[in-house]
Amino acid sequence: MEGKRGTWNSNFGFIMAAVGSAVGLGNIWGFPYKMGSSGGFAFLLIYLILAVLIGFVVMMGELVMGRRSGRGAVGAYAKLASRKFRWVGWMGVLSAFLIMSFYSVLGGYCLKYMVVNLGDMLGMSFGSNGLNGGDMFTLLLKNQVECVVYTLIIMVIGAAIVMGGISGGIERFSKYAMPALFILLIVVIIRSVTLDGAMKGLEFMFAPNFEPFEKDFISVLSLAGGQMFFSLSLGMGIMITYGSYLPRRENIQRNALVVIFADTVASILSGMAVIPAAFALGGDGAAMAGPKLLYVTLHNVFNSMGDIGPFIGMLFYLLVVIATVTSVISLIEVITTFFMDHAENHGKTGNRRLITLFVSLAIMALATLVAADGLGTNGVWMPFQAFGVSGWNDCWLSFMDMLSEGVMMPLGALLMCLFISYEWGVDRVVTEVERCGDRFVGRQFFSLCFKVIAPLGMVFILWGQLKGFGLV
Repeated sequence: MEGKRGTWNSNFGFIMAAVGSAVGLGNIWGFPYKMGSSGGFAFLLIYLILAVLIGFVVMMGELVMGRRSGRGAVGAYAKLASRKFRWVGWMGVLSAFLIMSFYSVLGGYCLKYMVVNLGDMLGMSFGSNGLNGGDMFTLLLKNQVECVVYTLIIMVIGAAIVMGGISGGIERFSKYAMPALFILLIVVIIRSVTLDGAMKGLEFMFAPNFEPFEKDFISVLSLAGGQMFFSLSLGMGIMITYGSYLPRRENIQRNALVVIFADTVASILSGMAVIPAAFALGGDGAAMAGPKLLYVTLHNVFNSMGDIGPFIGMLFYLLVVIATVTSVISLIEVITTFFMDHAENHGKTGNRRLITLFVSLAIMALATLVAADGLGTNGVWMPFQAFGVSGWNDCWLSFMDMLSEGVMMPLGALLMCLFISYEWGVDRVVTEVERCGDRFVGRQFFSLCFKVIAPLGMVFILWGQLKGFGLV
């Protein structure tokens, strides 16, 4: 039974929940396709460097702000920051809301593909009926009712878990879901790397190749940076929110390292599950671009495996659904915590079930619009189309992605670093980490990263994101 404000029951539970929030579609879908479009090894190298120099310090800052304030994103800035930075917390909550509007839709597609592969396994009529990946995805996008229904199923699952609370819902689910996800991922990798031609995919990932740097270094940097923020759940209020439920006894520095390590391993493993399979099918840059990789190319890969294909396909899409749900619950929790904090600030105890219900209904309303749009297939009206700007106004999903991943997340993380470095003070981060006797390792390195390297890196990432979306 949780008290007035819930906490994680165990360090393992927190780690699994934090890793669960980080490991999602961003790893299993986003990482492989962005890696595929950015030259493979070059993207991986930049991603690893950014995770160490920027991802680690940003995550540390967010976890410290959450635990120090005992509040979610909005409440943490309201309690710790001056008027100059107090508004930044709202960007995290709004980012979570916008991300959920399309994240739940993509998760719904995965749920549909899991059902289709199950149908193929059982020889039932709800299978693919011999359709190739391209035709099947096109039919799905045009079926607005089906897209909306699967989206709402993902939302209902996520909302039900969040209603259970921090320890009774999110932690309990994550403790079992994340180990299961890694086991399923290993099974899919074993089959993927044993396909004929799969070694070309592994070479693409791990053989040194710096040619992409010569062509467009900023593009690789911005893609890797955007992927890092999305994958590690940074700049969207999640780590501040999860940190606010973290007991004082927990070592924040160690936990941040574990989460980043686990998420990075999951990303690399996802690449090993997807890219070799795509190469085995004769995939190229087009085959690994955007949604086509997850819903067209991989469906064709599983179809080409013979009798075992539907089974492997069902396992793969099951693990993607699990990864989606673990991220969905963290995003819903960001918004739910805001309202719980608001009630607590007024001397009341928020009704978690009722708040989660209204938050989820609001997300569902916007997600229904994105689902009905079908990646622009169904011609649903959206703003700014008359201006002729391409890259983010061709469908509602791209528009929401531009606002959240393209602008708010890197900008919010940049402002957070500036707030801690030049107003609140890096020393307070160190003090919070060492509060229970834990020694802060690498203090000078951390301070340099927080004050100089991370802000400069995020300026380039933000500029690259704006450029990639055609905004500059």
